[in-house]
Amino acid sequence: MMQKLHYDIVVIGSGPAGESAAMNAAKKGKRVAVVSDREEVGGNCTHLGTIPSKALRQSVKQVMQFSSNPLLKEFATLRKPSFPQIMQHANRVIHEQVHLRSAYYQKNGIDIIHGLAAFEDAHTVKLGNRGPVLTADYFIIATGSRPYRPDSVDFTHPRIFDSDTILNLDHSPRKVTVIGAGVIGCEYASIFAGLGAKVELINPAETLLSFLDWEISDALSYHLRDAGVRSRHNEEYEKLEYFDTHIVTHLKSGKRIKSDIVLWANGRTGNTDQLNLAAIGLEPNSRGQLEIDKTYRTAVENIYAAGDVIGWPSLASVSYDQGRSASNAIVDPKACVEIDRFASGIYTIPEISTLGKTERELTKERVPYEVGKAFFKSTARGLITGEQVGMLKIIFHFETLEVLGIHCFGDQASEIVHIGQAIMLQEGKANTLKYFLSTTFNYPTMAEAYRIAAQDGLNRVF
Repeated sequence: MMQKLHYDIVVIGSGPAGESAAMNAAKKGKRVAVVSDREEVGGNCTHLGTIPSKALRQSVKQVMQFSSNPLLKEFATLRKPSFPQIMQHANRVIHEQVHLRSAYYQKNGIDIIHGLAAFEDAHTVKLGNRGPVLTADYFIIATGSRPYRPDSVDFTHPRIFDSDTILNLDHSPRKVTVIGAGVIGCEYASIFAGLGAKVELINPAETLLSFLDWEISDALSYHLRDAGVRSRHNEEYEKLEYFDTHIVTHLKSGKRIKSDIVLWANGRTGNTDQLNLAAIGLEPNSRGQLEIDKTYRTAVENIYAAGDVIGWPSLASVSYDQGRSASNAIVDPKACVEIDRFASGIYTIPEISTLGKTERELTKERVPYEVGKAFFKSTARGLITGEQVGMLKIIFHFETLEVLGIHCFGDQASEIVHIGQAIMLQEGKANTLKYFLSTTFNYPTMAEAYRIAAQDGLNRVF
């Protein structure tokens, strides 16, 4: 007889959004189950996305620092570690993350049920032919996303990879073509360049990551180029020509690029195709994503969605907050908030983090603004650590001095940005440039860049 279990809330997916939703609901007294399509929790974020790629990047960055440090250079080996060797470190981090997250679920009394969920009706999902049937008052879909795979690309070829399968690469390629210059494409371009490969980055736009502040985008372009990445702007992929020893990428402009491997990094699609959404009257868009309202509710009253499966911005940090808000919409509606102000972290080498308005946006809106900058090479901490690359840029209102945007490029950018974020979110006069001038920062620290940038900006308006 098939087992049938009932819960207050069933969360489908154990990534950041699913974990947050489940933990929040359990702490507020609900009986919760999480359906994981893997034998280990963590979702694609832990096993294929954020954790392995950032662990890989950190190892490559350490190799680069070691090789360029005059004090340590004589101890550096003539050969850099291979891609598989560096991935061993990333795998260790994955195992530790799984262990920690499994303990969180156990501590909060949340049932983990392994299997592939498919809806039978709005209150029922079935896990495979022999798995249990789960009924619930509410469901939260947090199944994440996967790389978009067009039919025109043969992903069975051993030299074609996407951002999931690249983690299984068994050698260090000499030349890599990355198709797609979004966040993932730029991150992997910098990783392979850091390992000494020549990288061709195919970008259909005029600039890299055009949503960034123009100076940050320019800095990224410069440092990728300096590392050995050739960014081919205004170029689009047309077709691939497959060989045993290499791949030839044909561009619509008629150009051809020969490389050892090709990394397809051209978009992602929501993991909704196996949920049998037709049974509940839900229809995802062409990229498999679900539409939700401001409370993360789908078109079906008792079914919510959060994380990558709802599309932009597809950041692990935001997904975590979305999951909490989605479950709050069910268990504590007053605490449900729309996540619309957040810092984005881009883990290229060097890294980028940004929050708020860019100069381009403020110019278009005709807002009077001014800019203050601090270059890391001019800070005591930057000189000590040898970080010669990097800049903190504060954009503020010309009259009120309200902080309108924080843009950071360089080592620890994703950490540094949060100081500015805390001030930007303050009410009244507390969110102005003057805070950074009236606050004592530890010395020497990278955070001191805020004081330097604030003084630079103030000098421009007084």
